[in-house]
Amino acid sequence: MSLSVQRNQEIERLQKKLGYRFKRIELLHKALTHRSYGARNNERLEFIGDSILNYTVAKILFLTFPDMTEGELSRLRANLVNQDTLAEIATELNVGDCLFLGVGELKSGGFRRPSILADAMEAMFAAVSFDANFDEAEHVVTRLFNNRIRNIDLRNNGKDSKTLLQEALQARRLPLPKYRIEDQFGEAHDQTFVIVCDLGELGFQCQAQAHSRRLAEQAAAKEALTYVQKNVPLKGHK
Repeated sequence: MSLSVQRNQEIERLQKKLGYRFKRIELLHKALTHRSYGARNNERLEFIGDSILNYTVAKILFLTFPDMTEGELSRLRANLVNQDTLAEIATELNVGDCLFLGVGELKSGGFRRPSILADAMEAMFAAVSFDANFDEAEHVVTRLFNNRIRNIDLRNNGKDSKTLLQEALQARRLPLPKYRIEDQFGEAHDQTFVIVCDLGELGFQCQAQAHSRRLAEQAAAKEALTYVQKNVPLKGHK
């Protein structure tokens, strides 16, 4: 099977996962085109997509948490609308298999780079708005973020496990954790990552696996955080 045929099949799957089928497929192709591939790339679409994403997530949070202050809502949005979250979603959608990348980016693994994946996600939101309208783009964002918003842990202001682990270690004046890929297996469109979280001088390591590197890191960080909170008390606390 040629690369172009395989990519077209992946793009077909991507539309199903997005819950939106493009009438002008060239808009989706442009959203998936990195600047390394050519002059007609997704950079201008990112500009629009970023605004659509921020507005939509802000609106969902506003309606979901009617008693929260503006500052609290802003913090929750910042923890949701960021490169890591977008890259996680892109990995779940197998966006990397659909990207149009230059030779250099292909060789250096650009299809896994969080910044490239996040940019493509934002560009796709814009592409949907131009192919249909703003409401349809809002629906796509809502479908992708609804579960994440429902599962926000308000006790931690919506912070993810990696952030909480970093803060816990800093509060104890300990070095930040190191993450490494211990193993990686499976087909390109269905890979599993085994990630180790190493707490260095504490002599503690743990590992977790998931279908994206980011999700595996989060799972490992959650286990490491439990260890730190249980075994390394803050000074002045018993």
